[in-house]
Amino acid sequence: MRIYNTLTKTKEEFVPREDKKVKMFICGPTVYDYIHIGNARTFVFFDVVAKYLRHSGYNLEYIQNITDIDNKIIERAQKENVNSLEYAKKYTKIFKEDMKALGVTSPEYKNATDHIPEVVKQVQTLLDKGNAYVIENDGIYFDLSTFPDYGKLSGRTANMADDAVSRIDDSDKKRNRSDFALWKFSQEGDPSWPASFGDGRPGWHIEDTAITEKYFGPQYDLHGAGQDLIFPHHEAEIAQQESASGLKPFVKYWMHTGFLINKEKKMSKSLGNFLSLNEALKSYSPETIRFYFLSAHYRSPLDFSEEILKQSEAAVMRINEFRHKLNLLTSQVKNIDPKETAEILQKVREAMNDDFNTPEAIGTFFELIRQTNQKLENGQMAMTELTKIIDFFDKVLGIIPKSITFPPEIQTLIDQRELARESMDFTIADQLRSQIESLGYQIDDTIYGPLVKKKK
Repeated sequence: MRIYNTLTKTKEEFVPREDKKVKMFICGPTVYDYIHIGNARTFVFFDVVAKYLRHSGYNLEYIQNITDIDNKIIERAQKENVNSLEYAKKYTKIFKEDMKALGVTSPEYKNATDHIPEVVKQVQTLLDKGNAYVIENDGIYFDLSTFPDYGKLSGRTANMADDAVSRIDDSDKKRNRSDFALWKFSQEGDPSWPASFGDGRPGWHIEDTAITEKYFGPQYDLHGAGQDLIFPHHEAEIAQQESASGLKPFVKYWMHTGFLINKEKKMSKSLGNFLSLNEALKSYSPETIRFYFLSAHYRSPLDFSEEILKQSEAAVMRINEFRHKLNLLTSQVKNIDPKETAEILQKVREAMNDDFNTPEAIGTFFELIRQTNQKLENGQMAMTELTKIIDFFDKVLGIIPKSITFPPEIQTLIDQRELARESMDFTIADQLRSQIESLGYQIDDTIYGPLVKKKK
């Protein structure tokens, strides 16, 4: 297996620190609102990574943090005149429900507020080692002049123009412009926890390294998130952990997903151009949304449009028809030489082993569907191997839908129309479309075949 490592900017053979044991951490949400589907793309992709690693025989520990204390949470809670910790609990619950609905079942979630002792311990270590300093009535900051390696992940430095500060780092008393907050001292109305160096709350970056050090130790195998977190968040994590432990590298492999693009801009809450996952799940099946995310390589930008989601929905319907046909023909098909379908499964594995190339794996699957339909009708297919392939795309990629059915008369018309289209008899195809629509169904043609829906 080879993966692209953001740290080295190359594809590398994946060799965990301890044989087949893998420790993986993925940055989770800040729970002040519904997550948008750009966030969901990252969580679905790493769900697939986790399930594929386990499928491939790795013993995986996978944790994901939930940032349930943050300026954004406090500000939103104050606007609504509610307790910020209770506010965070509300959106933590919604996030977990949405993830479960989307079929994301692989991570173990860890709340930041459940790990305050670990945060305090790491802040104290950085103070003791001279990597951190106190600003009175403000907080404790990491001194970037003590960490020359800052920027090795992103290729940026602390002295570059317009370097971002993150969320609670904007003090004019910092030693260096890009120093970042490890701990913020108590402010009236804010949640606060006791610490020997002054009561307060964690900075954004410190929660991740405090959590991973508790469960994984000072070094581990794989860290992932969206590309927007490479700088400054992941650079800050590296600075914190490698300074605290004195061990390098903090993480062996770094993986980052590309942005979701809406009208040529990154989809984000700050730009107001996002669709929440919660809303998307009301209109599209989990399998459709997962197919949409996985239809592009995880490192590539992914265009957002209703048209692409329609195509993904049609693709899921095509998979449903294929599986339904398998179920109908199982008793009639001879389990002959499985070589051909075994080769397809091998191609799928090769695609996944090449930096988790899900679009290539899906393309191979659809090539199988195209080649197989006629052979199935003639009873000339290896059912055992076909079942393995369906099982793989169900359990690992999560794109096999629950049964989608139409009334028999509608399905017959759909099938007849597809035969007419294949025969280039578009006059008959148009007549059949009109007949289908007159019976209360809408039909759209896509690259994956017809998308049929009951009219609203």
